[in-house]
Amino acid sequence: MTAGRKKSTVLKKTLPLFLLAAPGLLYFLINNYIPMIGLFIAFKDVDYTKGIFRSDWVGFDNFHFLFQTSDAWIMTRNTLLYNAAFIVFGTILSILIAILMSELLNKVYSKLYQSGLVLPNLISMVVLSYLVFAFLNADSGFVNHSILRPLGIPEINWYSEPDYWPYLLVLIQLWKTAGYGSIVYFAFIAGIDKSIYEAAKIDGAGKMKQIGMITLPLLKPTIVILGLMSIGRIFNSDFGLFYQVPMNAGALYSTTQTIDTYVYRALMQVNDIGMSAAAGLYQSVVGFMLVMLANAIVKKWNKDNALF
Repeated sequence: MTAGRKKSTVLKKTLPLFLLAAPGLLYFLINNYIPMIGLFIAFKDVDYTKGIFRSDWVGFDNFHFLFQTSDAWIMTRNTLLYNAAFIVFGTILSILIAILMSELLNKVYSKLYQSGLVLPNLISMVVLSYLVFAFLNADSGFVNHSILRPLGIPEINWYSEPDYWPYLLVLIQLWKTAGYGSIVYFAFIAGIDKSIYEAAKIDGAGKMKQIGMITLPLLKPTIVILGLMSIGRIFNSDFGLFYQVPMNAGALYSTTQTIDTYVYRALMQVNDIGMSAAAGLYQSVVGFMLVMLANAIVKKWNKDNALF
């Protein structure tokens, strides 16, 4: 076979795959790569009268001003700690749900429970914020009106007490995403050869031992890969969760301010494009470094489980 005919054969085989991947590649190009051209805004003092390109170049002044404020520490701490909690508790809860779902022998109940678990993920944050408000409203909320008041416990003004919100936000996020996150683990468990469990059963292994000795070890590569992907987004927070659910209450900024909400407020309220761009660039660079570090650690521990 000539080189030209060989190339033509390879092209015919790969062209359908490229066409299949084209919409996704186009999406990433438009939404993730082309906007990177605007990174230079983080190094400029944007003046609308001059335009973005003709505005004065200020180097690292936007970063210097950003890190001089207490907001830099607050938003970094909150973003990292919240996402770390989401990754750890979300992974544990998703695996637990997947294991419990895999033990359901009745297929009708299994499908019904799967639908119920995925449903919260389909609720928008705007709707969810009002559901939370219905529970936590200081005047007529369900918690104050139907639980605390009948028990004689002092009522709480939830939207002015920041100490409660780290627990509330983690609980809300887990309720919304754990069921959806369990789908991947459930699909993997469903693909495990049942003869392995049968052999373990013959050897006298109970259900807990089967989970500990078979299911979890086989799930390890999936857990590591999904964990690495989550670490890549550890500096990205769910804007709706931290902005809309707390109703943008200023009294809660110490526990609800993240990088995404800071960028939005800097852009919409202070109108400082340069500083918001600097915060966004800081978010991306540190997130990239964390992915590289986590992947290097996994690669040293087990090369087969690393992303690259």
